[in-house]
Amino acid sequence: MADPIPPITLPPATNPEQEGVWLCSTLHQWLDNEFLPEAVNGDIAARASQVFVRQRMEGENDLGSLVIAILTEMQGFDFSQSFYGEFAIANAVSDLLLDSLGIDRCCGAS
Repeated sequence: MADPIPPITLPPATNPEQEGVWLCSTLHQWLDNEFLPEAVNGDIAARASQVFVRQRMEGENDLGSLVIAILTEMQGFDFSQSFYGEFAIANAVSDLLLDSLGIDRCCGAS
Protein backbone atom coordinates (compact mmCIF):
# COMPACT_ATOMS: atom_id res chain seq x y z
CA MET A 1 0.00 0.00 0.00
CA ALA A 2 1.27 3.45 -0.89
CA ASP A 3 2.04 5.93 1.84
CA PRO A 4 -0.46 8.79 2.08
CA ILE A 5 0.74 12.23 1.08
CA PRO A 6 1.28 14.26 4.25
CA PRO A 7 -0.88 17.35 4.76
CA ILE A 8 0.45 20.63 3.42
CA THR A 9 0.54 23.46 5.92
CA LEU A 10 0.93 27.08 4.86
CA PRO A 11 3.15 29.35 6.90
CA PRO A 12 1.17 31.27 9.53
CA ALA A 13 -0.50 34.33 8.04
CA THR A 14 1.27 37.56 8.87
CA ASN A 15 -0.79 39.67 6.44
CA PRO A 16 -3.92 37.80 5.29
CA GLU A 17 -5.25 40.84 3.43
CA GLN A 18 -2.11 40.97 1.29
CA GLU A 19 -2.40 37.23 0.64
CA GLY A 20 -5.99 37.84 -0.45
CA VAL A 21 -4.98 40.60 -2.87
CA TRP A 22 -2.36 38.28 -4.37
CA LEU A 23 -4.82 35.38 -4.62
CA CYS A 24 -7.55 37.54 -6.17
CA SER A 25 -5.20 38.93 -8.82
CA THR A 26 -3.51 35.60 -9.57
CA LEU A 27 -6.76 33.64 -9.70
CA HIS A 28 -8.39 36.28 -11.92
CA GLN A 29 -5.44 36.07 -14.31
CA TRP A 30 -5.59 32.26 -14.28
CA LEU A 31 -9.34 32.30 -15.01
CA ASP A 32 -8.87 34.72 -17.92
CA ASN A 33 -6.01 32.71 -19.38
CA GLU A 34 -7.53 29.26 -18.94
CA PHE A 35 -10.54 29.83 -21.24
CA LEU A 36 -11.92 33.21 -22.23
CA PRO A 37 -11.74 36.44 -20.25
CA GLU A 38 -15.20 36.98 -18.79
CA ALA A 39 -16.55 39.78 -16.62
CA VAL A 40 -17.64 37.26 -13.98
CA ASN A 41 -14.04 36.07 -13.50
CA GLY A 42 -13.31 39.09 -11.31
CA ASP A 43 -16.32 38.28 -9.13
CA ILE A 44 -15.26 34.65 -8.83
CA ALA A 45 -11.70 35.59 -7.87
CA ALA A 46 -12.92 38.17 -5.36
CA ARG A 47 -15.30 35.72 -3.67
CA ALA A 48 -12.71 32.93 -3.47
CA SER A 49 -10.10 35.29 -2.04
CA GLN A 50 -12.63 36.64 0.48
CA VAL A 51 -13.23 33.11 1.78
CA PHE A 52 -9.48 32.45 1.83
CA VAL A 53 -8.71 35.63 3.79
CA ARG A 54 -11.41 34.94 6.35
CA GLN A 55 -10.12 31.40 6.88
CA ARG A 56 -6.54 32.63 7.23
CA MET A 57 -7.62 35.32 9.73
CA GLU A 58 -9.29 32.55 11.75
CA GLY A 59 -5.93 30.75 11.89
CA GLU A 60 -6.44 28.10 9.22
CA ASN A 61 -3.12 27.02 7.71
CA ASP A 62 -3.98 23.55 6.38
CA LEU A 63 -4.22 23.65 2.59
CA GLY A 64 -6.80 20.86 2.46
CA SER A 65 -9.08 22.66 4.90
CA LEU A 66 -8.71 25.93 3.00
CA VAL A 67 -9.66 24.20 -0.27
CA ILE A 68 -12.71 22.55 1.33
CA ALA A 69 -13.82 25.91 2.77
CA ILE A 70 -13.54 27.55 -0.66
CA LEU A 71 -15.33 24.65 -2.32
CA THR A 72 -18.14 24.72 0.23
CA GLU A 73 -18.69 28.46 0.13
CA MET A 74 -18.39 28.71 -3.65
CA GLN A 75 -21.34 26.31 -3.96
CA GLY A 76 -23.55 29.32 -3.25
CA PHE A 77 -21.98 31.35 -6.09
CA ASP A 78 -23.93 31.72 -9.35
CA PHE A 79 -21.68 30.16 -12.00
CA SER A 80 -24.33 30.39 -14.75
CA GLN A 81 -22.30 33.05 -16.62
CA SER A 82 -19.03 31.11 -16.37
CA PHE A 83 -17.25 28.08 -17.75
CA TYR A 84 -16.19 27.27 -14.20
CA GLY A 85 -17.72 25.70 -11.11
CA GLU A 86 -16.79 25.47 -7.46
CA PHE A 87 -14.55 22.41 -7.91
CA ALA A 88 -12.49 24.08 -10.64
CA ILE A 89 -12.05 27.18 -8.48
CA ALA A 90 -11.04 25.26 -5.35
CA ASN A 91 -8.56 23.18 -7.37
CA ALA A 92 -7.14 26.27 -9.06
CA VAL A 93 -6.61 27.97 -5.68
CA SER A 94 -4.83 24.85 -4.44
CA ASP A 95 -2.58 24.75 -7.51
CA LEU A 96 -1.76 28.46 -7.25
CA LEU A 97 -0.88 28.15 -3.57
CA LEU A 98 1.27 25.08 -4.19
CA ASP A 99 3.07 26.89 -7.01
CA SER A 100 3.70 29.88 -4.74
CA LEU A 101 5.25 27.55 -2.15
CA GLY A 102 7.41 25.79 -4.74
CA ILE A 103 5.67 22.46 -4.19
CA ASP A 104 5.32 20.10 -7.14
CA ARG A 105 1.58 19.66 -7.72
CA CYS A 106 2.05 16.27 -9.29
CA CYS A 107 3.58 14.42 -6.42
CA GLY A 108 3.35 16.74 -3.41
CA ALA A 109 7.11 17.10 -3.14
CA SER A 110 9.30 20.20 -2.92
